[in-house]
Amino acid sequence: MNAITEILICRASASIFLLIFASAAMAQSTPIIQPGAPGEAARELSAEEAIKIADSSYSPADAQFMLDMIPHHYQAVQMAELVAARTNRRELVDVAGRINASQADEIEFMQKWLSGRGERVPDPTVHDAMHTTHKMAGMASPEKMAELAALEGIAFDQLFLTLMITHHAGAVKMVEELLKQPGAAYDPILFEFISDITNDQTAEIERMNALLVSLSTDPRAGLKAGLFDAGEAIKNLRMVTSLQRPAGFFDPNNPTERPGNLLAKPDEVVEGGDETEKEKVDPADERGPMLSFSNTDMAFSGDVLVVGSYHGFNIYKLGDGGVPALFSSIVCPGGQGDVSVVGDLLIMSVEQTRGRVDCGLSGVIEDVSAERFRGIRIFNISDLARPVQVGQVQTCRGSHTHSVISGPGKDGKIVVYNSGTSSVRDGEELAGCVDETPGDDRTALFRIDVIEIPVDDPSKSRIVASPAVFADPETGNLAGLWKGGDHGDETQETSQTDQCHDITAFPELGLAGGACSGNGILFDISNPLKPKRMDVVVDEGFAYWHSATFNNDGSKVIFTDEWGGGSRARCRTYDPLTWGADAIYDIVDGKLEFRGYFKLPAPQVEQENCVAHNGSIIPVPGRDIFVQAWYQGGLSVVDFTDSANPVEIAYFDRGPIDSEHLIFGGYWSTYFYKGRIYGTETERGLDVLALLPSEFLTENEVAAAELADQGERFNPQQQFSVTWSAVPVVARAYVDQLASSKALSESTVKDLNAALDLAESRMLTGGKDYKLAAKLKSLATTLDKKTGDALATRRRAGLAETLRGISTGLR
Repeated sequence: MNAITEILICRASASIFLLIFASAAMAQSTPIIQPGAPGEAARELSAEEAIKIADSSYSPADAQFMLDMIPHHYQAVQMAELVAARTNRRELVDVAGRINASQADEIEFMQKWLSGRGERVPDPTVHDAMHTTHKMAGMASPEKMAELAALEGIAFDQLFLTLMITHHAGAVKMVEELLKQPGAAYDPILFEFISDITNDQTAEIERMNALLVSLSTDPRAGLKAGLFDAGEAIKNLRMVTSLQRPAGFFDPNNPTERPGNLLAKPDEVVEGGDETEKEKVDPADERGPMLSFSNTDMAFSGDVLVVGSYHGFNIYKLGDGGVPALFSSIVCPGGQGDVSVVGDLLIMSVEQTRGRVDCGLSGVIEDVSAERFRGIRIFNISDLARPVQVGQVQTCRGSHTHSVISGPGKDGKIVVYNSGTSSVRDGEELAGCVDETPGDDRTALFRIDVIEIPVDDPSKSRIVASPAVFADPETGNLAGLWKGGDHGDETQETSQTDQCHDITAFPELGLAGGACSGNGILFDISNPLKPKRMDVVVDEGFAYWHSATFNNDGSKVIFTDEWGGGSRARCRTYDPLTWGADAIYDIVDGKLEFRGYFKLPAPQVEQENCVAHNGSIIPVPGRDIFVQAWYQGGLSVVDFTDSANPVEIAYFDRGPIDSEHLIFGGYWSTYFYKGRIYGTETERGLDVLALLPSEFLTENEVAAAELADQGERFNPQQQFSVTWSAVPVVARAYVDQLASSKALSESTVKDLNAALDLAESRMLTGGKDYKLAAKLKSLATTLDKKTGDALATRRRAGLAETLRGISTGLR
């Protein structure tokens, strides 16, 4: 560089400096204004004041969070320090070591953070600090801490993990609550810290849950993962057969419908290739297949079983022993495809926006299209091999589920209630569809659709009413029931009641049970076109009221809670046993009276979506028994004869589909039909199981259930009274129950069994026996005396009726 060049550069630099300085001076002379409130004058600020006002490094909520989290962390340290002297389990010592180190470091960080901002710095070792904070989210009470300190061995291990999981979950909740506060967590250091809390403690919760599951003695805990080779646990049931989904109803390249990001990873080296052959994943493929092929609900008619699917439906014929054989497969996508069968008509729910009028596979791209179908499809299945679509009813919110309420009656019409849970479609696509607009009572929300289907001409099916069944009877406000949100501290976030998920009808009793997102409802459907609310209940532990099932005489109803929407792990060791559970209500004088809860007792891992879903009663005379699907939690057979104390009496479960990732799967529905339990596994296929005699069910009770008359039909969300023939095995089922409960004397039991043995012999030969008939009638008369509790009285009455029926057959 020569001298002339250096001079030119220096002069240029000086010019630039003068320009910058002059610009800064001009900028500082420009006033900085802070407007006042309406009607108030603005004020001028200095640069320093402006910077101070804009400083949002932390808020009072941030400081309070740190003040609370210090003693919260310290309790975790206290628990961790108990471990070494009370367990010989290496994994638990490792957990405690991680907790001790991380929580102690974080306490120090929080103390420095508070000190650096001039805030009070608490000493967590001071008794008063701990005494006043044990009610914070996840904190163990002093009593629980004392109990933990007194234990050792496996009892200590289990309580430590239980308390620590709850404790960690509480910390995550505290972060969530902080983030809800206006102006909170703007400090980047604080934000990074609370993000680390959420990530680290969530990961630790998963590890501790897996460890706690491994300590369970339940055979269902810790089953091997796999699609068709998963581990299995079964009790008091027999697997009759298991069928995979038929060809055309699963993707051979992705049979479990894994999301794209689990099939291939970005920059993953192709096996056998080199670094230049890296397989890229299109971001669009990160999305999952959206349950494109998953099995869903079932319907039965005679020897026909129809299995719904997101892809259409499959028709099976039931053979010997209730074993299904595939008869035909019908492709017609558009949603979960819930099905019902009435005579030769099959009704199918369609909700997704991809549904097409013509059952096409291409979907619908346009926002508004005449090709889109969302509502009720009607097929004629008189030819099971080639069903024909003969009717459609378009609805504003589609059809998530539907319920056959009545018919066909003398007018030749079937009445169906439609439950749409999706968004309201554009009024340009379907006239009359109005979304939630303040003050506009035409909204499609807060209603159900009442649909009439003429059997002779289903093409004329139509909506005949859309009653506002959630309206406040005094004000007329359509949103008259649960408004959404939690019920107070440590309660569930419950969905708003603006639709019903399921409405289960019991037509002969004129009743329906509505599981309606935020409420459980008992309806009077004596006039099917005008359902009326009889009673409404809420539950602070329910997130989403999903389904309802009556017992056989309509004196009880079970509501299920689909907490997490069915796709989340909700049966882990630390999940509340009253969330995602069954709630049992007695119906007393037209009112719902809560009695008890039941939830899957076997702990599940993070890779298993698990929550209460669809089930049905199992018709054992004299008892109330229910089979419940839990998705990947398997199925439970539950005796709820004592509504307040339900008992699991049988189960079947498989391990998760995948050992590392939660892949949606498990039982969608489990229903009892003609002596068998049928279960639709969403990704694996169709299972058929049979009850076995056990300490909970006698051989006679199992046989009586298999003989029950269900009317040669079963539809989801529709119930009819089950009856039993007057035969000796049914009578013996009642005798077994009365003998077990000591409601009959030993001599009476002996007389009854002797008479029934003789009656069975006579009935096999078709002979008459007037003397025996008189004996049975006399025994029935002695049973008419009302002795014992209400349950014993009901069983005595059932036995007496059966004996009289047998007596009549012998005359």
